[in-house]
Order: sequence, then C-alpha cells, then structure tokens
Amino acid sequence: MPPPLPSTAATTAATAAAAALPHLARLPRGGGLRLRRASSSHYSPLALGHYQQRRHRHHHPRLLPAPAASPLPPPPPPPPEELLPSQSTGLVAASQANYMRVIVGSAPPGREQHLGGDLLCVVRALLKKIRRRVLVGDRVLVGAVDWADRRGMIEDVFERRTEVADPPVANVDRLILLFSLDQPQPEPATLTRFLVDAESTGIPFVLVFNKVELVDDQTIAYWRDRMKSWGYDPLFLSVDQKSGLSALEEMLEGQTTVIVGPSGVGKSSLINALRRNQNISEEDPIHKLVEQNSKWFGEQRVGTVSKKSGKGKHTTRHVSLLPIAGGGFLADTPGFNQPSLTKVTKKGLAETFPEIRKMLAENEPSKCLFNNCVHLGERGCVVKGDWERYPYYLQLLDEIKIRESFQLRTFGTKREGDVRYKTGVMGVKQAEPRLELKKHRRVSRKKINQSILDDIDDDLDEDDWFDVKQRSRKR
Repeated sequence: MPPPLPSTAATTAATAAAAALPHLARLPRGGGLRLRRASSSHYSPLALGHYQQRRHRHHHPRLLPAPAASPLPPPPPPPPEELLPSQSTGLVAASQANYMRVIVGSAPPGREQHLGGDLLCVVRALLKKIRRRVLVGDRVLVGAVDWADRRGMIEDVFERRTEVADPPVANVDRLILLFSLDQPQPEPATLTRFLVDAESTGIPFVLVFNKVELVDDQTIAYWRDRMKSWGYDPLFLSVDQKSGLSALEEMLEGQTTVIVGPSGVGKSSLINALRRNQNISEEDPIHKLVEQNSKWFGEQRVGTVSKKSGKGKHTTRHVSLLPIAGGGFLADTPGFNQPSLTKVTKKGLAETFPEIRKMLAENEPSKCLFNNCVHLGERGCVVKGDWERYPYYLQLLDEIKIRESFQLRTFGTKREGDVRYKTGVMGVKQAEPRLELKKHRRVSRKKINQSILDDIDDDLDEDDWFDVKQRSRKR
C-alpha cells in the first residue's frame, strides 16, 4: 500500500520552497517525496507534476538529449571607429600560394589615406585549423597591419552572400560562361557540365560564345537555335574585332562578375578588352591602385592555343578580382574542362536542366507518381526521354550516384562538424577545431604486440603453429 501523501497545502509550500531555493532541488534520491514506487493514480495532479519535474531534474546529464549544434554565422564587419590602429577590413582581390591581396575598405581613425590601397596578407593559422577557408571575394578582418610595408594577417572572415566552388570565389553577383565557336570548338558534354554547375549555384549567369570571326553565319545560327532548344539565349561576340561587347558592359557596373570556361576560349582577352574601354577618373577609389602600379591591376597575360591539341595552355594559374570603373570587379579564373559538381545532388540534378523544368510545368497540375522520381522512365513519370541532352543527364546521374554512395560508405549518414564552439567570457562563443578521436593518442604496447602477433599469424602455416603450441605447452 502506498504511503500517505501530504496535504495539498504542504505540497504547494514544498514546491514554492524548491523554486525559491535552487539547492533544495539537488536532494538525494531517497529524500523528498517518495513517489517512485507508487502508481500515479493515487496522487493529485499537483503532486504528480512535482514528481515528474523532480525526476527530470535528477536525470544524468549524459542521458539527456544533446541540443543540436547549429553553426554560428560569421560576425558582421565592425565600424571604422571600433578598429584598432593595426586593424582594417577589406576585400580579398587575389590569391596565390599562401598570400592574399586585400583591398582596404575601411581603416581606423587617422588612417583614412590608406583607403583603396592594397595589403599583402597571410592567413591566420587558427582559420586553417578550423578549416575556415578564405576565398577570393571574401570580406575579411586584417590585423597586425604594417602600414609602411603594406602587409598584414587575415584574422577573420565575414558572412558570405554567395559562393562558387569551381572556381573558388565568394560574394559573386553574376557568372559569365564563356565558350568559343572555334579553336577550341564547343563540346556538348563539357558545355552541359558548365551549365549544370552554374544552375546549381543559384547565381544569375549568361552564356557567351566568342571568336565568331572564325566561323560563318550558318554556324552561328546553328548554335543559336541549338542553345534555344536547351533553354538558353546566348550572346555572340568577337574580342579580336571588338564587336558585341556593349551588351556585357551594361552588366558589369557595380557587380562582381566571374568569367568561367575552358582554357583557350579568351577569358583573359575578354577581360583586357572590357577594362581597356573604360576610363578611370582620379576621383574613383581604385585610381590609387593605378598610381601604386599593382602587379595584379595590369593587363592579364594572354596565351595562344596549342597547335597539337587545339586547346588552351592554362595561361591563367590563379584567381584574381580586377577592379573596373563604376565600382565593379571582374574575376579572371584558370580554365578547366571538368567542373566537379560537388554541390549537385541526385534529387537536385533535374532542377538544373531547363528541359525537365519545362516538361514539369507543361504537365501541371499532374506530377510524377513518386515524389523521389529521378526521371529514368519510372512508372508514372511525366518526363520523357525524347530530348537532346537526356543521355548527358543519365551520365551525370550515374556519376552523382557513385559519388554519393562512396560518401555514404566513407562518412556515414551522420558526421560531426570540424568546428566546435566554446563559451568564453561574457557568454561569447569562440570557434575551436574539433580533433579526431584517437588520432593524437600514442599507440599502446599491447596493441603493438598484438599487431606483431597478427603479422606472424599471417606468415606461419598450420604445421608451424602446431610446433609453436607444443613448445608453449612444454614451458
């Protein structure tokens, strides 16, 4: 029979005392109200609620569900009056080896004459440990600035608006996919990979074909009609003859534009042509960079197409932002023929093809029978395979499936982040690198001896093991 309960008034008083004195809540398991062995039907709702509250309080901390650790957003840029005399904020304009070229955007009071200048910086080791990568186009905090030698160290990275994986550039406003109609000729498979990669970023982009002077009007009309069947309206221009550049110049003002494409299509030549047509006034903030004769501000190096393979020779070897009049930037990037497509998933691949989006829109309100349909001709699928790029879609889908299955076997479904956050003074959370378990521990002697025995076990035959056992018995 359960022991008698105290009255309601006594229970209310005990609850109030526990709330007023927190140390009363840390009673031993045997103290307080003995409700553990009794049924809940014998007690009033007030006593039962007090029991459940007390029981939850005595849970072991390791048994409680851990709160989900959401990554902290990077801090906003501080105002100039809060900067130290040896600090500044700026834009990463170029990256080569272990050095970053940073354009000073804000300086502490008394250092306003350095606005618009550039600093040669290294990255703080802590950012490398916590794997916070610094990209071209990032807004960064620079510390330990030597204003005389124009050097410093990048201490923090501010929040990014957008990010492009290939090439690695941050805070991009527009992409220009540049291909040439000849020398080298466009390949549909390579063109599809670049288009899928651009669609997956969510950044506005425009498709441009260069070297129209090397082909006839029939070839231009063929590629225009073919791209329209793919769902794109390309631009055609000639950097050599300076024709068709006016349409691009209207997109550049006040924006960070990245030009991507294979090697040899004329990316550096296009950048030189666009920047050569603009007159930079002395009132422009970037005029100081012209006076300093920065190496990265001059014209980009241009190479020739290989006569043997008919492709480019990788003249541009690193990413750099080149300032232009009107406050915008042009990013010259190394040429590559195979975008990695690391951010494209199996479910999201169909959204990167305008042909599939058009078929789904035309069949509304009816949809595919299955929600996880990947449009491989499943039962009830509204996407047919009678379009030109369907074989490329199947090829990319198989590639992504292999990559995702490999990642599932290697990392599993749950993977902890490389960064953990520690609460410091005044509740400020600081990022720390998360060390891998048992990676920094010394291997025990027992494990070493066991590994030696395992190696011997692999080398010995059954007869040799019989002799070893007989000798051990005699001992």
